[in-house]
Amino acid sequence: MRKVVVVTGANSGIGLALCERLLSQNDQIRLCLACRNMARAEAARSALLSSHPAADVGIVQIDVGNIKSVLQGAMMLKERYKQIDYLYLNAGIMPNPQVSLKAFVKGLFSRKVVSMFATGEGLLTQEDRVTEDGLQEVFETNVFGHFILIKELEPLLCHTDNPSQLIWTSSSNARRSAFSLSDYQHRQGQESYSSSKYATDLLSVALNRRYNKEGLYSSVVCPGLVMTNLTYGILPSFFWTLIMPIMWLLWLFSQKPESLDPLAKYHSCTSGLGNNYVSPLKMDLDDESGHSFYEKLLDLEKQVRKRVVQGNS
Repeated sequence: MRKVVVVTGANSGIGLALCERLLSQNDQIRLCLACRNMARAEAARSALLSSHPAADVGIVQIDVGNIKSVLQGAMMLKERYKQIDYLYLNAGIMPNPQVSLKAFVKGLFSRKVVSMFATGEGLLTQEDRVTEDGLQEVFETNVFGHFILIKELEPLLCHTDNPSQLIWTSSSNARRSAFSLSDYQHRQGQESYSSSKYATDLLSVALNRRYNKEGLYSSVVCPGLVMTNLTYGILPSFFWTLIMPIMWLLWLFSQKPESLDPLAKYHSCTSGLGNNYVSPLKMDLDDESGHSFYEKLLDLEKQVRKRVVQGNS
């Protein structure tokens, strides 16, 4: 049976590059681009089919920053497929990124210069806003919308005889210091992107605790510094080409999910000679914190679903 692969945020950047690589590795998969902008999704589908004319490439409209859209998109996926083998949770936003020049100059001449460029710690801030669902936009888009999508797709993902895999696009910018269980939506801070990526790391651990016995496994990847619209929003392109190489990751697609370490983040790296390799690094989190966060998301889910139902009535 042909494997079914669904990728959120698939019309550009990392998502589109991932789809191209997936088809290059195996053009017999059934690939579905889950995107909020259907015009761009159609353009991405056409581009993929031009390179892989025999491929099975579908599209579905899902805006993970809008719960109603997530519910509608999940319904379409359940009508279309009997099982989803790989769900790449890739869609994400970093609105209005700003660089602190003071922190940049200070860090440039310190021992933390490499860490500063690698993680953005103390350097990168964002301006967040509240969505029509009453949630912080970065949290809803990067974390909660995907959480609801997973819950909706349980019947397609949970099969003990044929395990499925969730693969989160995380970031080296995911830092414990930016996240708080008491403010998991990051209403009070200015590092919403870092907080949201740490939240996805926590959620991945919690999902393994909840779903491994049902044949669903979750892993976290860091693709490295990749030139996308998010990156160009921080600093101009010529600057990035001076400071860091471009790195990529597809390795998890060929691994057995049961064999992966749920507490590791799989980093895409490039050696000085230009060779690509994967480096699993332990995440700065623990199982109990993941469980506590998961319980908070379950409570929030009840509240949001109630509002959505009331809004539809």
